Amino acid sequence: MKNYRKLTATEIRMLKSQGCVSETWGRIEVSGDFNPQHYRNVTFSGIVRLGSTGKTFCCERNVVRQSGIYDATIHNCSIGNNVYIAKVANYIANYDIADGVFIENVNRINATGESSYGNGVEVSVLNESGGREVPIYDRLSAQVAYFIAMYRHKPQVVASLRKIIYDYARLQRSERGYIGAKSVIVNSGIIEDVKIGEYARIDSVSRLVNGTIASTQAAPVKVGVNVVAKDFIFMSGAEVDEGAVVIRSFVGQGVRMARLFSAHDSLFFANCTCENGEAASVFAGPYTVSTHKSSLLIAGMFSFLNAGSGSNQSNHMYKLGPIHQGIVERGSKTTSDSYLLWPAHIGAFSLVMGRHVGHPDTSRLPFSYLVENAGVSYLVPGVNLKSVGTIRDSKKWPRRDRRTDHDRLDQINFNLLSPYTVAKMIDGIKLLRNIKETSGETASTYSYQGMIIEARALDKGIKYYHYAIDKFMGNSVISRLKGADVIDDAKLPYLLSTTVSAGEGEWVDVAGLIAPNSEIIRLCDDIASGEITDIEMINTRLREMHLHYYNMEWNWVVENFKTWWGKECSELTIDDLVAIVNRWQESVVAIDKLLYEDARKEFSMVSKVGFGIDGTSQCKDIDFEQVRGEFERDPFVKMVLEHIRDKTALGNDMLRRLGVVDELIEANHTPQTA
Repeated sequence: MKNYRKLTATEIRMLKSQGCVSETWGRIEVSGDFNPQHYRNVTFSGIVRLGSTGKTFCCERNVVRQSGIYDATIHNCSIGNNVYIAKVANYIANYDIADGVFIENVNRINATGESSYGNGVEVSVLNESGGREVPIYDRLSAQVAYFIAMYRHKPQVVASLRKIIYDYARLQRSERGYIGAKSVIVNSGIIEDVKIGEYARIDSVSRLVNGTIASTQAAPVKVGVNVVAKDFIFMSGAEVDEGAVVIRSFVGQGVRMARLFSAHDSLFFANCTCENGEAASVFAGPYTVSTHKSSLLIAGMFSFLNAGSGSNQSNHMYKLGPIHQGIVERGSKTTSDSYLLWPAHIGAFSLVMGRHVGHPDTSRLPFSYLVENAGVSYLVPGVNLKSVGTIRDSKKWPRRDRRTDHDRLDQINFNLLSPYTVAKMIDGIKLLRNIKETSGETASTYSYQGMIIEARALDKGIKYYHYAIDKFMGNSVISRLKGADVIDDAKLPYLLSTTVSAGEGEWVDVAGLIAPNSEIIRLCDDIASGEITDIEMINTRLREMHLHYYNMEWNWVVENFKTWWGKECSELTIDDLVAIVNRWQESVVAIDKLLYEDARKEFSMVSKVGFGIDGTSQCKDIDFEQVRGEFERDPFVKMVLEHIRDKTALGNDMLRRLGVVDELIEANHTPQTA
């Protein structure tokens, strides 16, 4: 604890001579090296503590500011060492200000009474009328929020989690606000009942009321021009800027929100990007992106979403109010002017184009297109597996992780193929075959959940799903054997054995975390029983699930091996492995060729429309190449070709280790280009 002393008579006289005023000089305490020269035109009231002022700040254009207080009213504040405060139009009241803080040209910073600073605020996600409220706090993860919002069928789990959060919120209650070390607050309006972490930068905000800015040195928070926020939490690394309006909302780690985006009663988790549009009662899981002026996200759960311009949903049928909700699973896209009438459920990695009012449910058919034609919803199963955009997105997400805080609260699995999506595709093949058998082999179209599936699309969907399942299962087997020195029939059962007990059965996507449902249920049971009693225990368990993903994934593969291959994993022979590797190679190359051809469309004559505006067709080609480059030199095209070569070489290497002679390998698996 710092040593403070009372002001001396000489110091009081000097302060008065410099325009400082106080009716209770005796209630001011100062550090031992207090320098009264650094206080001018200051009105003090209440109990005030003042630190040392021995350092200066070097601002933009090398402008120097001497630490101290100038032209301000300070009431009931504790101010640390080397703090600069100047040009406070009204006052700073009831705040503890840490070392090295810089405050200039603000209207008011004050704490109005006991507050939890946004912790415990109820956010009405998904259902605007209530029923799925999530209390926010400055340790909230996407997974905990998912349990509270979506596990209403487990009331004791929800009640226990809510109690843990409210207990935490009570611990945050204080009559005094806080501004963390090295934070900067400049050119801003009203900041009321806001707890601010270290190294935050608050510049030109309009109004911040009742919230926490959980900034850290490793991941500073930036809050900028004309931002208005009330009842909020801004997590480490977040940026809220350019007129964003945030009401009763949680802004997670690495989230960017700007350009007049407005949000109320919404949750935004790691690395979301939100600009221009609007969100209402949204559960935005990791990497939800909406950047267009006319886009509205409302009453939906999303993750890894890319919302096109004019994307819209409706949750109100003008009967019982705005009570409807929708689910758009991970990795999906909505095109320009697309529309969904809730309730609806869109499967993982799907594309939505056009207007759909029939409450579509495509959850059993991932990687699909949902397209409107003349008011009718058409479903094209599995076609997104050959889309360049799908693969490109899966590659860019890990690179775009903006979280620099070492404590990453949201557990995020980026895998395109996982037990979650592969199980959906296995079920999807069964579903499509049943649809075909029920309606007849010769039908030209089939009906499913009010959507139309064309016969050709159905057959191709089955084929695409087979490719993807072969790719995933083969990847898992090859990865398991990759480090083995010797592979023979005797060692195979050991090499392909499981190392953990979890992983069998259904898997779920818990707002970015892909995990066995059995492990999620076990965690929920421990929460409900009271075995888990605090937030950090929950976060630790979720982190462990994420870290053990691949071992649990292998358990799932072993469990489902007979369904896929016709034999138990423990019964495999070297000959079986040779056949598995061959089938894996064929599927990987087949998918890559489809991606290659999809990429080629971006270099077609149609794509060249608008190029070479005042020249010949030759000028058009040259202009196009100057701007877009040549097809064979495109980075993604090169990546696909390299992937074909690398996977072919990996398969050939595995075949050699399994005893296949080079002549047979070269005859059947010569490295190809698309």
